Amino acid sequence: MSHPRNPLLLAGAIFLALSVSSCAATSDASPQGPAPSSANTDSALPVNETTRALLPESIRTAGVLRVASDPTYAPFEYFDTDNKTMIGWDVDLTDAVGATLGLKVEHVPASFDTILPGLASGKYDMAASFFSVTPEREKIVDFVQYIKSGSGVAVLRGNPNQMTMDPMTMCGRRIAGQKGSIQSMEILPAFSTQCSEAGHQPIDVQNFPSQSDANLALVSGRIDGVVADSVTLAYQAKEANGKFELAAGEEYKPEPIGLALSKNSGLKTAVTEAVRDVINSNHYSTISEKWGVPKSVLVTADVLATK
Repeated sequence: MSHPRNPLLLAGAIFLALSVSSCAATSDASPQGPAPSSANTDSALPVNETTRALLPESIRTAGVLRVASDPTYAPFEYFDTDNKTMIGWDVDLTDAVGATLGLKVEHVPASFDTILPGLASGKYDMAASFFSVTPEREKIVDFVQYIKSGSGVAVLRGNPNQMTMDPMTMCGRRIAGQKGSIQSMEILPAFSTQCSEAGHQPIDVQNFPSQSDANLALVSGRIDGVVADSVTLAYQAKEANGKFELAAGEEYKPEPIGLALSKNSGLKTAVTEAVRDVINSNHYSTISEKWGVPKSVLVTADVLATK
């Protein structure tokens, strides 16, 4: 791929690479309810002194790991009923990573599109907001994978249009994606092109600023489906008391999801080993059960780079 010669174009390309996500940010999608209590995740992992020694001295001395997340994407990160305490799967995971490193985790709320630029500027130490690992992003930041997930399509209860993630079932339909997400910027436009090339009506792709806006449009009948991360859609459908559902079928193109780190942070090796400890512990499956995250999207420590 050729590089833009105009520095303004280059800056724009970098910002776009930072802002695209498989799930992106949501503004009002988070359920307002207490954390699930079906599983106990209170048992902190012990400090791994060997891993802790890999930390940059400045982080080890400070004793704090500042983790930025957009608290609008249940069940991975959202606000509890007090509207200020961040809870979710990513929160429990990063707390466990911090415990392994002997650090206190400070969860910092931020809007999705500002997180990676803030990370690059040193405002945060790490980002945990269900970021998909893409080649474009890997040019800008480092990632440590912790899960793998793909896209699904939410439909009205009973799936009246019999849609799946097969593009041909979406031709001529009004399908929504969240603005700035991979689904709205890449997947749905590509599906629509396939429809046209097959001689069918293109997909009427509609973009919404938040996941909750798209879900509301689906429930009110203004669109026929919503394409987003399958795990999140399944969780949000459950929270919506069955007004919509995740269509049956395999998720589309599962991809790595990772913790993001500035390339200049010196944290990648330590965080990689800490994530390895978490994945190899019972904590990993326990928090997944707690938040309703299916085993099918969990990974083994084999996906992590070795020292």
